[in-house]
Amino acid sequence: MDFVGTSRRVRWPGLLVLLLSAISIGVVIYQYHLFTQRRAGLEYRIAALMRAAKPEAPEDAAFNAKVAFSAERAAQDLATPWTLLLAELEQASKDSQGQVALLGVEPDHAKHSVRVTAEARTLELALNYVQRLQSSRSLEYPMLDRHEIRADDPQRPVRFELTGQWKDST
Repeated sequence: MDFVGTSRRVRWPGLLVLLLSAISIGVVIYQYHLFTQRRAGLEYRIAALMRAAKPEAPEDAAFNAKVAFSAERAAQDLATPWTLLLAELEQASKDSQGQVALLGVEPDHAKHSVRVTAEARTLELALNYVQRLQSSRSLEYPMLDRHEIRADDPQRPVRFELTGQWKDST
């Protein structure tokens, strides 16, 4: 065995292939760098277009307006003297021996008034209910707005609506 062998000489075709491979690798790395920069520029332009197409300030203003409206409405609801008002309506219903059923209570904060919808067995009971509410501590000027006899019900109850202004509990 001959471990010291003869030295080989570099031949031109092998050297030429090595040189072309190195140049090709350099060109590929350069093109990759150009494409990366171009991609970053395009992503930046897309982000800028997205920001321009979707302005944040008006959304914030609309959101702030909705929050302010909700807060104002909640403050109005809290300012309504619900405890006293509902207690008076319940007491008036009890005074009629349960012959008047309260169906709905709708406040109107702008007018400082409340609309009450109820149902009674007779028109006389409905009028007594309204008269009882006229001596209420929480309602001023409760007035019968409308009434109807329910012909579709065999007992023919009277559904009526009344409005009144609530008193402040100050």
